[in-house]
Amino acid sequence: MKTKFSTVALTVSVLLIGGCVQKPNVEQLPSSLNEEQEIASTTVEQSSVNKNRQQKNQKSRNDQKTKRNTQAIAIESAAANQLFDDIYQEDLMASPMRQTYMGIKQDYDKWDDISDTQAQKDHAKTIADLARLEAINPALLDQQTKLSYTLLSNKLSDEISDFKWRFHSYPVNQMRGLHSQAVSFLINAHRITDVSDAYAYIARLHGMKKLMKDLSEALRVREEKGVMAPHFVFDYVINDSVNIIKGAPFNEGNDSPLFRDFKTKVADLKITSGEKQELISRAKQALLDSVKPGYATLISYLREQQSRADYDDGAWKLPQGAQFYTRALEKTTTTDMSAKQIHELGLSEVDRIHNEMRQIMNTVEFDGSLNEFFEFMRSDKQFYYDNTEQGRLDYLATATAYIDEMRLRLDELFLVKPKAELIVKRVEAFREKSAGKAFYNRPAPDGSRPGRYYANLYDMNNMPKYQMEALAFHEGIPGHHMQLAISMELENIPKFRKFGHYTAYSEGWGLYTEYLPKEIGFYKDPYSDFGRLAMELWRACRLVVDTGLHQQRWSREQAIDYLVQNTPNPKGDVIKAIERYIVMPSQATAYKIGMLKILSLRTMAKKELGENFSIREFHDVILKNGPLPLDILEQQVTLYIKRKK
Repeated sequence: MKTKFSTVALTVSVLLIGGCVQKPNVEQLPSSLNEEQEIASTTVEQSSVNKNRQQKNQKSRNDQKTKRNTQAIAIESAAANQLFDDIYQEDLMASPMRQTYMGIKQDYDKWDDISDTQAQKDHAKTIADLARLEAINPALLDQQTKLSYTLLSNKLSDEISDFKWRFHSYPVNQMRGLHSQAVSFLINAHRITDVSDAYAYIARLHGMKKLMKDLSEALRVREEKGVMAPHFVFDYVINDSVNIIKGAPFNEGNDSPLFRDFKTKVADLKITSGEKQELISRAKQALLDSVKPGYATLISYLREQQSRADYDDGAWKLPQGAQFYTRALEKTTTTDMSAKQIHELGLSEVDRIHNEMRQIMNTVEFDGSLNEFFEFMRSDKQFYYDNTEQGRLDYLATATAYIDEMRLRLDELFLVKPKAELIVKRVEAFREKSAGKAFYNRPAPDGSRPGRYYANLYDMNNMPKYQMEALAFHEGIPGHHMQLAISMELENIPKFRKFGHYTAYSEGWGLYTEYLPKEIGFYKDPYSDFGRLAMELWRACRLVVDTGLHQQRWSREQAIDYLVQNTPNPKGDVIKAIERYIVMPSQATAYKIGMLKILSLRTMAKKELGENFSIREFHDVILKNGPLPLDILEQQVTLYIKRKK
């Protein structure tokens, strides 16, 4: 049929070229040609019909293929998300303490198993979990699930490769450790709402004897492997441990922290006074029979170790210390920056911030050098609350007021706000002497426990007024509470991401949110703005002293001198900080590196989007995926920019 059509076309063309003034009328054509034209016309119509049918068939096949692909992606993504939550839930249910922190009352009478035997079992499970994950085809996952796959794969792989460093830690130190955590855990996380909860508390008191024995064993094993805390650590941890078994029922005086806590919680139960007294009597016996001998064993071993402890402070002293510290930096910052690069970045940032501080000196008309201004800020009484109970109450009230004021302005900066409540609380007396300056504890997912910003008010001379505003924003709103509570409340992402943690992301966000309020009019008082800069300077100095201590072999005293010379912080604050960095290698580098990355991503987004840039949308991109490594955070911002353009 196609050949006949070509012949007719050629005949018509010849007629036209041959001088015909008009197109030949069909009626004038010979009948044979007319028939051929009819056939050709029919052929064209049929060809068109066939072509349309082919296109429809192809479209149908494409639609079916797309549908099959969509179904395959949905099925594989659902299976992957189920696996993510299965792995998370299995790990959660293997940890009685994590269950309690999450508001779950299963295994409410138990402690975690901290033995190396259990660590070996956990390691084997991690290897098996990675194999389960690798059975999934990431090419068949939707974008959000693919991100989850990448994050979990990296997390499990890192845990497996880092298992060799599991003994490179100080399980008892002045910053953290089960010697103090067990007590704060019972006080702050173990709720008593009925009699069974009270008996679970008592069971945990009995379990502290074995827990402290296992903790002593963890110290012994590390010492055998050449890992032991520096000498200065021991006075702190021994003092904290002694405080736990000081007071009734152990000896004369006020109730000990645990006895007081148990009595307070039982008093609120709706049971008879006789039943309450029975519970208190059982708790008293548990304190005497288990808690006291458990801590006595630990204290005895700590004193024994103290006699053998050295005065070297950096991670370089540990077996394969250089390699360990390199890996610690990589894990903390989620970058490949070397210790040297981090050190030099710190020096550069210190110089920049010093120059900004000199501008504030001019604003307040201070006559003198920067170091003289530092000394003025350290020593002038106007900048400190009285070192009294009233002074401490005033501090807590003012910190709460800063947070309340910021809460009213959140809509200017954020699309989503946290639902969980936040309270400002003083660090408990039994651990305030050794605890950090300030820290945050996330809320319980079920709403039974609010987020808590802890301020250490042991010595009010270490908590200047001019740093209060920035500190409240960092630990509370829009800082850690904003980020961690929103992460926990996110929907349609797996639990391991909701409750995950990347130090550079979390602490980078905290430091960024110290700066952010300035852009909407906070820090009106120039001294308060100086306090903001002082806290940023503090984090810049951390880059210098952390790498100095752990890579360049600085002594504790050398690091203290650097902070004294380059920051306005009180000497006691400086000493506590350096001692913290010593027992937590690399952790202090996270803040500034994370903040600088967030600021650089914001600058990039502003440049690319111009007038279409929205600070609220940018913050949503940072927060809506939960905690992320910095490289993956950058990928998410880049995707946002592409979608927005």
